Amino acid sequence: MLKNNLIYKSYYDWWKNINKTVLFSIIILFGLGLFFSLVSTSLIASDKLNTNSYYFFVKHLVFITIGSVFIIYFSSLNKDNLIKVSKILFVVFLLLLILVPFFGIEVKGSKRWLDLPFLPRFQPIELLKPFLIVMLASSLSYENNKNIYLKYFLSFLIIVPVIFFLITQPDIGQSLLTFLTWLSLIFVSGINLIIFFMFFALIIFSLIAIIYFFPNKFGYIFVRLKSFFDPDSGNNYQSEKALEAIVNGGFFGKGIGEGTLKNRVPEAHTDYIVSVISEEFGVIFIIFLMIVFLFLVYQIFKNLYFEKNNQIKLILIGSISIILLQTLIHIGVNIRLFPTTGMTLPYISYGGSSIISTSILSGIILNLTKRRINY
Repeated sequence: MLKNNLIYKSYYDWWKNINKTVLFSIIILFGLGLFFSLVSTSLIASDKLNTNSYYFFVKHLVFITIGSVFIIYFSSLNKDNLIKVSKILFVVFLLLLILVPFFGIEVKGSKRWLDLPFLPRFQPIELLKPFLIVMLASSLSYENNKNIYLKYFLSFLIIVPVIFFLITQPDIGQSLLTFLTWLSLIFVSGINLIIFFMFFALIIFSLIAIIYFFPNKFGYIFVRLKSFFDPDSGNNYQSEKALEAIVNGGFFGKGIGEGTLKNRVPEAHTDYIVSVISEEFGVIFIIFLMIVFLFLVYQIFKNLYFEKNNQIKLILIGSISIILLQTLIHIGVNIRLFPTTGMTLPYISYGGSSIISTSILSGIILNLTKRRINY
């Protein structure tokens, strides 16, 4: 009886203090992803994988159910425990990321996945990203260190091994996303603009040098860039079909199940989900989706305005940055604004690692936007 009362009290306290507007925004986004998985992308399974029509939907539902557990767990911790757990898990997933070049599963020329006993195949970088944000924010807001430039250097030391092992996979898309998220954090922390642009130029120059001097490993990047800038090169089939699907869908779409992109592009349910949705539901639905995303960001920014703790501020800014940047990159690829990167759309795209990563990040956001009474 006492145990039941403690569980009820814990649940009641969680519900009473949680930011319900942020919570419902997250639920709506995950719900939309599940809806599109059911009506737009599940048929891919029967057509291409020769299995049940609801294969992707059922797996998507399972991933969201598991993700919900992570949301509740990370949003229930007090702030100090959240930081401690995040630092431990950062080390764990960084070690797993280091293992990828040696023991990873190669798919289409890249080693990005680990296949461990008793666990489904997963991408370590996806699970690392939420904790990387906590680590970077903690290093930039460490109160005992008054030297701001030393803080920048420490955060740089944290980001370097992550980007290095991403490049060795190779995964330039995630490398760019990680780098831009770090830049956004040091920018809002008050860095001198000259030093900021020196950092930016140094990293970009380093990436170009790596790609240039190791053409055997990174030659595919030049192929993608060439196809992006020269549409007649013949290497941009997927991006052409994605943009064509958006145009054919028009403002109101062709209707549920009437789209053809999902059967013509290999990773339509992950990398080109915006085009799939737009073809069947129209641009109006993409606009609605973006409004929900922006509403979530606005609600988080409202909390930032009143927040006094610099560490919490930076974690929330890092969380907003990675969600927005990944969303912009995904949409940019779908409309041929950017070269193909293989980036999922947060909350919406199918993919276990991506959904779990977004769930953990959502749990951290809910934790740091809830009403705090103990600290």
